[in-house]
Amino acid sequence: QVQLVDSGGGLVQAGGSLRLSCAASGRTFSNAAMGWFRQAPGKEREFVAGINWSGGRTDYADSVKGRFTISRDNAKNTLELQMNSLKPEDTAVYSCAAAPRYHTVSHSAGQYDYWGQGTQVTVSS
Repeated sequence: QVQLVDSGGGLVQAGGSLRLSCAASGRTFSNAAMGWFRQAPGKEREFVAGINWSGGRTDYADSVKGRFTISRDNAKNTLELQMNSLKPEDTAVYSCAAAPRYHTVSHSAGQYDYWGQGTQVTVSS
């Protein structure tokens, strides 16, 4: 059974940091684009960060550029998101996702076939 398991969320004050992790099992995603998405209450899911299959290319939503860093370890089949200078508007459920049909960074949720269960990030002001 293929699974993506997100972890690392929590409650943090504005300006603080969190590191999210995503562990994949059941298959390797070393050739797949991967990404992080988030969904806040009452809002649509939005792209946060993406990384290509090798980790050599990354892309970010404008709202997190310069504050978040996505990385991957293909040997461990893991994905991470380092989040610094967090703001209250970053509060959301964050989910990792894998797009094995694509090698390059993708912003479109529809291109991702596998999803983590989500981890709550709450930033207090």
